[in-house]
Amino acid sequence: MPEPVKIRKGLDIRLKGGVQGGSHDLPAADRFSIHPTDFHGLVPRMAVKAGAEVKVGDVLFTDKKNPDIKFVSGLAGTVHEPIRGEKRRILRVDVSASGSGTAAGTSVDPSQPDGDAVRAAMLSMGFWPMLKQRPFAVMPASDSTPRDIFVSGFDSAPLAPTAAMVLDGRMDAFRAGLSYLNALLPSGRKVQLGVAGGDTFFAEVTEADLTAYSGPHPAGNVGVQIHEVCPINKGEVVWTVGMQDVANIGEGLMSGTYTAKRKVALTGSRSQPALLNTTVGTPMSSLIKDRVMTEGTRVISGNVLTGSVRGEEGALGFHDQQVTCIPEGHEPLFFLTKGWLGPGFDKFSASRAFPTWLMPKGKEYDLNTNNNGEERAFVVTGQYDAVFPFDIYPVQLLKSILVGDIDRMEKLGIYEVAPEDFALCEYVCTSKLDVQDIVRKGLDQMIEEFA
Repeated sequence: MPEPVKIRKGLDIRLKGGVQGGSHDLPAADRFSIHPTDFHGLVPRMAVKAGAEVKVGDVLFTDKKNPDIKFVSGLAGTVHEPIRGEKRRILRVDVSASGSGTAAGTSVDPSQPDGDAVRAAMLSMGFWPMLKQRPFAVMPASDSTPRDIFVSGFDSAPLAPTAAMVLDGRMDAFRAGLSYLNALLPSGRKVQLGVAGGDTFFAEVTEADLTAYSGPHPAGNVGVQIHEVCPINKGEVVWTVGMQDVANIGEGLMSGTYTAKRKVALTGSRSQPALLNTTVGTPMSSLIKDRVMTEGTRVISGNVLTGSVRGEEGALGFHDQQVTCIPEGHEPLFFLTKGWLGPGFDKFSASRAFPTWLMPKGKEYDLNTNNNGEERAFVVTGQYDAVFPFDIYPVQLLKSILVGDIDRMEKLGIYEVAPEDFALCEYVCTSKLDVQDIVRKGLDQMIEEFA
């Protein structure tokens, strides 16, 4: 394997509560839930009515803008009335377990897969929503063709599980999934697989072009890997897929049945860390039962930087492989001991504001959700540049988004980024801005401009 690409800018936030040891099988859930809000820009159109009986792989709803894209049930049972929000927007679709059976699909030979057959099978069997597209960080259209497909083979986010944990026993399915994805690319191209420097877990994979990366988070973010290998230009389309979803695509297309297995890392200082074998759409209540101190705890589907808060009635995010539980941080702190004038021996800082920067690099911290301040004026501090490894000016791009300057947004590289790429900028932001929300609004402006 060649020398790894060194990512020099970034930040590793060392939290308590990482997973250690092997995985555990979670009892079968009594409910499957899918949140249409996990797919930005999706307008769902229900394909079944409340009370209908469905099998695993039966269609629940489609994308109103792209009717060929189907969202299917991961559980055999009875469909409930959709949970709706403002303006009757569908927030969640539930299926309660009450039956058995799996809908029959189309299997594809992984040794010589045909691109059209793979595309048709992924659309009909419900695997298409596992894909993401850049630019704009949305689900790709059913008729789009990517320049490249990128898969990150490691997650550098706080407390994230390793590839060896989540793909244990699934390497054959993973390699078959890569073969299927290669069939969707222009002739002669392969999937680009990013791996952690020094990691030999993917050493025998020949179905992808491997590139090794080393350095702090966000080295494992697929956006950083795209930027280092082949940046996106205007008019180009790149797809990204999670490594567990690659294995699901491989297993599902080989068997001809819908597969949505997920190994989920339950992490954080307010939990009993564990690696759980379950499926996409598992209710949060099943994941945290008897494992999390729920009082005064924020339960996040995903990592602390980019995840979303889900109550016990919600479900694991469609693309997530981690649940993080940290303290809410609502308690008042005495300013001379634990507050802003305290010595800060238990506080993590990205700017050396506390003496903990002198501590050993292995020290872990029990951080909470407190912002330690309110939103302030947007000032230029240089903090973003220290944690943003793109060859892009982050402050100037954000300001161009805030004023709605489309031309400048293009020149400053908005086609290359997604909200998750700015997560560390949001963490270190002195102005306490919701930086990821700003980037999302900018991408939405670009979508409207070129619709």
